[in-house]
Amino acid sequence: MTVMAERTSSQMSVDVFDRISEFAERVDDTVRLEFIDGRIGVKKVTNGDHGSIIMWLIRQCMRARPELDLNPTQGLKVEAYRRGRARPDGALAPVGHFAGQGDWAETRGVLMVVEVTSYDSDTHNRDRVEKPRAYAEAGIPVYLLIDRDNLSTLVHSNPDPEDGYRDIHVVKLGGKVTLPDPVGIELDTEELKQYIG
Repeated sequence: MTVMAERTSSQMSVDVFDRISEFAERVDDTVRLEFIDGRIGVKKVTNGDHGSIIMWLIRQCMRARPELDLNPTQGLKVEAYRRGRARPDGALAPVGHFAGQGDWAETRGVLMVVEVTSYDSDTHNRDRVEKPRAYAEAGIPVYLLIDRDNLSTLVHSNPDPEDGYRDIHVVKLGGKVTLPDPVGIELDTEELKQYIG
């Protein structure tokens, strides 16, 4: 679950956020902070269904593309000129891609990011508005949103730094989803229905 704080002053720099984030994670290792669109978000430990969806997706990616890793913990530098910091539920990149990059990696070389909606009041703004815009601005080719509220998967592709993702393909859970190149994986989402509750 992610809880977003009120909009911060436009004066906050990424360096200040990084110091706050490092301190917060030393104090409580069950939370991770994000900084998107000038707002600090607290990303808490998720529930079992959320984690099961991510593990399912990791297994699918490993079967289809063993040369890629879907990393569920890597933070990314997002937004224009890297003013933001996001912790996607998964970041797909070549095996070993994130080695040596630290907590906040550059997005160059990331093929796809994944988010699974949480059952909280900010999920619409965070997962459907702010993060797609930030990921497209960063040039990430594919954004996969597993939307538990609307029982669907949304595949965002063809990123434009000015306009966000130009193509959004929606498939109801239970259907087959094609993740376009450079990912090139087809998913049968029938199994995901058991994790929606």
